[in-house]
Amino acid sequence: MSRVDKSFHRMEERLQNILAHAGVASRRGAATLIESGVVTVDGVVVREPGARFGEEVAIKVNGRPLVAAEAKRTIVLYKPVGVLSTMSDPFGGRTVADVVRTPERLVPVGRLDKDSEGLLLMSNDGDLVNKLTHPRFEHKKTYLVKVAGRWSAEKLAILRSPIKMDDGYVIRPVPVEVVEDLGNNVRLLKFVLREGRKRQIRKMCSAAHLVVLSLTRVAVGAFELPRELAPGAWRDLTRDEIRALFVG
Repeated sequence: MSRVDKSFHRMEERLQNILAHAGVASRRGAATLIESGVVTVDGVVVREPGARFGEEVAIKVNGRPLVAAEAKRTIVLYKPVGVLSTMSDPFGGRTVADVVRTPERLVPVGRLDKDSEGLLLMSNDGDLVNKLTHPRFEHKKTYLVKVAGRWSAEKLAILRSPIKMDDGYVIRPVPVEVVEDLGNNVRLLKFVLREGRKRQIRKMCSAAHLVVLSLTRVAVGAFELPRELAPGAWRDLTRDEIRALFVG
């Protein structure tokens, strides 16, 4: 698909991260190089690994120009049902790499089940990927789920209660609300998750004896699935959207 907005983001970064992203050394190794005084920025020795610079500066390591790192890029994909949230599949399944083709190697930010659809971010920005996937940040993810089954207040209470997963882990209570009664024992529910255990929503619905008919992720934090995207379509994030993800 042609991009709706081609906005590469090259915001200021820590010097040690710039070196690490360029493949000079690990972040720790890059910090050691900087502190040893072999790194210059616009001809001036910089010994502070955390000093921030944009793309306009000239960086040298031991007198050699730093080779420009791959431009950072983040896109939002409306992942269709049946597509795996991985870059490859040994069994030949269709993956997001078959849907999104870019010069940069973008990786999925988190996972979305094969049988689920909706918002999936892909990026080559390691800092952003870590920010959105590390458990300590607990970014909320919002899902709209169409379920079938006889309804009662008791079932809603079950969905909102701690539930034990197959591995014995007990999830924390999750906000769940009824969005719409679609008739014929079918309802549209909204789930807001912060933990994101594997197939968590499906297991929750199973515990309440409800059948999941469709499951769509519609938001990550405050970033919502763009309405103009159809399943399989994608676009680049704007600078403002990326900044919001870092802040949120």
